[in-house]
Amino acid sequence: MFDVEYLDIPPLSRAAGTVRLPGSKSISNRVLLLAALSHGQTTVHALLASDDTAVMLAALRQLGCTVQQQGDTAVISGLGGQLLQRKAALFMGNAGTAIRPLTAALALLGGEFELSGVPRMHERPIGDLVDALRQLGCSIEYLANEGFPPLRLQPSPGPLKLDQPIRVRGDVSSQFLTALLMALPLVADRDIHIEVIGELISRPYIEITLKLLQRFGIQVQREDWQRFTIPAGSQYQSPGEIHVEGDASSASYFIALGAIAESTRGQHGIEILGVGADSIQGDIRFVEAARMMGAEIDSTPHSLRVRRGQPGKGWPLKAIDLDCNHIPDAAMTLAVMALYADGTTVLRNIASWRVKETDRIAAMACELRKLGASVEEGLDYLKITPPASLQDWKPAAIHTYDDHRMAMCFSLAAFNPAQCPVRILDPKCVAKTFPDYFEALFNVTEADATLIPVICIDGPTASGKGTLAALTAQRLGYHYLDSGALYRLTAFAARRAGVSLDDAEGVARIARSLPVRFQGDRIFLDAEDVSDAIRTEAAGMAASRVSVHPQVRAALVRLQHSFRQLPGLVADGRDMGSVIFPDAPLKIYLTASAQRRAERRYKQLISKGNTITIQTILQDLEARDARDMSRQAAPLKPADQARLLDNSELSIEKSVAQVIDWWQATRPF
Repeated sequence: MFDVEYLDIPPLSRAAGTVRLPGSKSISNRVLLLAALSHGQTTVHALLASDDTAVMLAALRQLGCTVQQQGDTAVISGLGGQLLQRKAALFMGNAGTAIRPLTAALALLGGEFELSGVPRMHERPIGDLVDALRQLGCSIEYLANEGFPPLRLQPSPGPLKLDQPIRVRGDVSSQFLTALLMALPLVADRDIHIEVIGELISRPYIEITLKLLQRFGIQVQREDWQRFTIPAGSQYQSPGEIHVEGDASSASYFIALGAIAESTRGQHGIEILGVGADSIQGDIRFVEAARMMGAEIDSTPHSLRVRRGQPGKGWPLKAIDLDCNHIPDAAMTLAVMALYADGTTVLRNIASWRVKETDRIAAMACELRKLGASVEEGLDYLKITPPASLQDWKPAAIHTYDDHRMAMCFSLAAFNPAQCPVRILDPKCVAKTFPDYFEALFNVTEADATLIPVICIDGPTASGKGTLAALTAQRLGYHYLDSGALYRLTAFAARRAGVSLDDAEGVARIARSLPVRFQGDRIFLDAEDVSDAIRTEAAGMAASRVSVHPQVRAALVRLQHSFRQLPGLVADGRDMGSVIFPDAPLKIYLTASAQRRAERRYKQLISKGNTITIQTILQDLEARDARDMSRQAAPLKPADQARLLDNSELSIEKSVAQVIDWWQATRPF
């Protein structure tokens, strides 16, 4: 997951490949609670690993439920409709799929509970659910603002009132009805009736609830979408095993990706695994909307393949006017697809967006305008007109409002025809439903290599460029290239193969087939971790010897270029800015006095148990500097337009801050 303050996405151009979706959040949290309430043990396969499911699992454990997890499989020992713990303070984060059904279940089962969440959760309405539960005689108190969490639940003062229909509003959130449908079987000693007041929005999510209730032995009777009956004697029974299908809402981003991006040469669009024609999720109908806009989509029961339409027959996309009640979450993706349409797209019946993780109508309108679109915002609709010309597109820093869907939707704006980069603020918010979203996106997308940003940090040995580059890459969410390690690896592999370091052609032959792999701060040669073996002083001197051979340097150029991958690269070495990436927008020459570098290297070696003197290290550094600066092939020197950074008296934190400041100055945001 990209755990960074912001993520800069360069202009993207092509896409092709296969994406396996994470499990559905809506299904995952419903299944976890139903399994916990059931008689028997339930094995849940393909469970989504996300912030919201973590919140639900933590709450279930607090309530006395036994949960065993291994990978994406969880084994839940059901409580049989009884609580082992009847007093707890439960933190619900920003998970509406957790707090609402848990509120209903705990209110009916009895006990003393407090339910709270992040500040935004305390702005999300729950009053209609509380009103419905109070009709039954449940004791629920607001701890702050009326109608909103946090809540305090107390045991009901008398018997529950189940003889009259329970009335609940359906025009704010379908989660209120879902919560009642999931909780009321716990007390169904008679038929229990629920009546929906007003139009029921987000009906597909109620369909998910009803189908999952069937899997756990509850057959709810439905009269249109206005009256629901839970039969007397209903009891939850575990199905034994249950598989969570891929998240159809998450599929929408990759359906849209296939619809707007040219396919990579020799490949045909985006294949999406984990959800297809047999999905029980309403958001699978996003496929219909994407087809209306021009996407070419083939489906199987459990997969989709999406391609961009032909020019004039699906590209540009067609503007649509659509009632989105049937795809409330996925419809957000249509708002960004509208940027690539041939006219004004209208999304209607989306009032539920106002009470989600943020006010999504207002948020979407604000961020679309930043990109250059014209947007009309209504109480329950959006009208989006794309930028009129290439000149009207704007680079934009997209505020995500701690809303995972905002971050994922707007990543698709990087395909804009004006080749404007896009900055996603707080990209880690995708952890709510799709922690690896950006990795999945970059795995199937391509960009012109010259548009993938590179920061080069060159300098003499022991100047601290490796540490500085690695920390900068971590701050920006970029890849990291330690070019010096490639030379150390080449020398290491050559010696192991019995090749003299003075044999230029022999060493170059080794370099051309170097099976190197970087994993975090570890370096592998084939499957062998050689990180420590190539970090000795002897290995450094050997690297300096082989680096003077033009044949070796030429052999490693292609390998170094291959590290220029989305979303960007920080590369350190001695010729990154002067030879390997001369077009890098930021080049830094990092230096420090030889005495200070020797002191740093001395401390490093002593900490590893090596016995050596500072004077010896200083002599070696000076000799290596002389050799690196005087070699014929790519001598060590500041690259053209490089910024000089002398860190003799700077902490690493201040050095990183300086590099980030310089980098920000090159960005258009």
